[in-house]
Amino acid sequence: MSIGPAGHVARSTVRPTCETSRNASMRTFLRTDDGVSIDSVYDPASAVYDSSRPPSRDLVFVIAHGFTGDVDRPHVRRVVAALTDHAPVVSFSFRGHGRSGGRTTVGDREVLDLAAAVAWARDLGHARVVTVGFSMGGSVVLRHAALHAGADAVVSVSSPARWYYRGTAPMRRVHWLVTRPEGRLVGRYGFRTRIHHRGWDPVPLSPVEAVPRIAPTPLLIVHGDSDGYFPVDHPRMLADAAGGAAELWLEPGMGHAEHAASERLLGRIGDWAAARAG
Repeated sequence: MSIGPAGHVARSTVRPTCETSRNASMRTFLRTDDGVSIDSVYDPASAVYDSSRPPSRDLVFVIAHGFTGDVDRPHVRRVVAALTDHAPVVSFSFRGHGRSGGRTTVGDREVLDLAAAVAWARDLGHARVVTVGFSMGGSVVLRHAALHAGADAVVSVSSPARWYYRGTAPMRRVHWLVTRPEGRLVGRYGFRTRIHHRGWDPVPLSPVEAVPRIAPTPLLIVHGDSDGYFPVDHPRMLADAAGGAAELWLEPGMGHAEHAASERLLGRIGDWAAARAG
């Protein structure tokens, strides 16, 4: 890696293709198309790697965390650990989160961050890529699949269907965090999340507008019926927009995003992805 201006790190030139390289954990910074450095981690599958399996059939998960998360947060690492039981995992911190550069745009330009992580997964020799996103990350994997078509299957967990939703107390707090100067200070120093001060212009494609563009890529929508941020009309709206091309799992008693995803649910997601991706 090379260090550029203002401490930015140029995209790693690591291109491991041998089995021993892909069996080792790696950490690097990726460069997005708009020049933001993204802290990224590769974790091999926890099971013994089957070297007889053709590389063209290799599966990898790319995890997109929720707002105020990052690649080192315990709830994100728990998801990674659960999914490595099925396949290797690429995880990363969105712009403005953790050690990544830039400032978060709360779901807009984060699509470029995911695109860089998916490209890295391909560079590592994986032919089948499944993107799995939670909350804000859930909206990003939907928009990425619609705009970039870089995934072989998509899993969106606890995603909003539409922008500017303020119908719950937690979402009203999120809007205060994003739109108010004092809220952005709390985000920076309380949550290690640097939030861009400018609003969207233009307003990006919404998740519900993105979903009809994803087919024929397999799509799984997962949502808890006890989600305190987005009630169940959000996942139902997304599923309806897919026109029968998506599976919808409404999970009894489940709350919001990574914190609420049980080991059993993550295992079911892994099984679904292995069966659907390619």
